[in-house]
Amino acid sequence: MNEQTLSMRLERVAEQVPTGARLADIGSDHGYLPVALINRGVITAAVAGEVALTPFRAAEGTVRESGLEEQVTVRLANGLAAIEPADGVTAISLCGMGGETIRDILDDGKARLSGRERLILQPNGGEQPLRQWLMDHGYRILHEDVLRENRFYYEIIVAERDGPVKYSAEELYFGPLQLQARSPVFLAKWQRMLRLKQKTLANFARAQQAVPEAKTQEIARQVRWISELLA
Repeated sequence: MNEQTLSMRLERVAEQVPTGARLADIGSDHGYLPVALINRGVITAAVAGEVALTPFRAAEGTVRESGLEEQVTVRLANGLAAIEPADGVTAISLCGMGGETIRDILDDGKARLSGRERLILQPNGGEQPLRQWLMDHGYRILHEDVLRENRFYYEIIVAERDGPVKYSAEELYFGPLQLQARSPVFLAKWQRMLRLKQKTLANFARAQQAVPEAKTQEIARQVRWISELLA
């Protein structure tokens, strides 16, 4: 993967960035996504935010080698602190981290959100708490995608503020649009998850130390939901 050839996961994210957007890519790693989108003429400007020094330097290198210092600003900052009002950001991407981490970044940086940005989120697990945050803050989910790459399943969630929004517990768990579409990849992901959850329940039953009843009930409820989905 490089600034010309994105991974399948980042290609799917790129598809959701509106033409003409000013993008903030938070946790940009090597800066491949913003550089690719500038080179393709999709976006007009970008901020690549990184909290760690090594990926920050890598992103700086990518931008410099591409000759895009005028269009892509690389900032060493924690989460949405990379965004400044003068950036005029209209889309924010957060990819390749846990859903709870993305939720916390959005929550900690609420003051930097105008509410007019499109959020393009690619969590590695933890989708349910992330969707809960979006619902609680009036964000409607406009697009959901699930893909398999290198043996892993990835989800993409695109949302814009359009509140108030109400999703059921099952919609928060599976994704409201995924639940309607039920694509083959989506069903394959949940077949795998069902096996893992059933194994977890079996391990709980065999455990020497008592597992909290609430935890057992929560996993059992998830097993029931997934079984109904796949039926």
